[in-house]
Amino acid sequence: MQLIKGTLIPIGGNEDKGFEDDEIHRLDYIEEGILAHVVQEAGGIDANIVIIPTASSIPVEVGENYMTAFTTLGCKNISVINIKSQKDSEDTTAISQIKNADCVMFSGGDQSKISKFIGNTTIHSILHERYKNDTGFVIAGTSAGAMAMANEMIAGGSSTKAFKKGAVIMNKGLNLIPQLIIDTHFIQRGRFGRISEAVAKFPNLIGVGLAEDTGMIIKNGNDCTIIGSGMAIVFDGSHLQHNNEKILKVGTPMTIANLKIHVLANGDQFHLNTRTINVLPVESPFI
Repeated sequence: MQLIKGTLIPIGGNEDKGFEDDEIHRLDYIEEGILAHVVQEAGGIDANIVIIPTASSIPVEVGENYMTAFTTLGCKNISVINIKSQKDSEDTTAISQIKNADCVMFSGGDQSKISKFIGNTTIHSILHERYKNDTGFVIAGTSAGAMAMANEMIAGGSSTKAFKKGAVIMNKGLNLIPQLIIDTHFIQRGRFGRISEAVAKFPNLIGVGLAEDTGMIIKNGNDCTIIGSGMAIVFDGSHLQHNNEKILKVGTPMTIANLKIHVLANGDQFHLNTRTINVLPVESPFI
C-alpha cells in the first residue's frame, strides 16, 4: 500500500451565530487557531496558498476574506482560483497555480459544487497526485470543503428527521480520503442522525462529525490529530450487530446496534487503519 505523503485538514466550520444564514458574515475562514495549523503544515508564512471558493454562493467576497485572514497571519503568497465550471478546471493558468501551490484551501458553501465543477477534471487529478506524492503538500477545507474530501460524500439531508431512513443524501466527493464520511457543523446543527445513517449505508467506512472551530490533521492517509476548541465524533460501524437500513422504506425509523462512538478533543488521535485512539493526557497543554 502506497504511503500518502501529503496532508489533509478537514475543518468543521465556525460561523458567526448572529448571521447563521448570511454567508458573507460567516467566520469559517477567520479562526486563527485552525488557520495557523494550516499555515504551519504548509511550510510557514512563505507558503504558496491557493484558495478555491467554488462551494460558495459569493465566491468573490469569500475569497477576499480568506486573503485577509491569511494576510493577518503573515502569509505573503496567496491567490484565489474561482472555479465555476469544469471548463475552469481545465484552464492552464489555474492548473499551473495548483501545480505550484503548497496549500489548497477549499471554502464552505455547497459541497456538490466542488464535486460537480472539479471532480474528474485535470485539477482533480493533480490534487490526487500531489496529495499522494508531494511531502508537505496540504489540502485543507472548511465545512463543504471538508465534506468533499470523502468519496462517499454527504450532500445534504434533514437533521429534524434524524434516525429515519432518507435523512441523509449521499453523492460522490473528490475521494481524497476514501476511508471517511465527513460531516461538519456537527454539534451545532444536530447532525448525529444523518451521519449514523450514512455509516449504516457504508459500515466499512468511518464517520467523522466535526464541531465548529474543530478540525483534523490527517497524515499518511491514516493518522488523525484533532485540533481546535470543539469535538470530533468518530463513528465506527465495523461491528454492527443489527442494521436494517437496506430493508426499510424511506421515512421509517432505523435500528442500528453496536455502533461504536468516540468523542475526541484537541490533541487526541485516531488511526484509520487500526481504528484505534490515543487520548491526550488531561494535564497536557493544548496543541
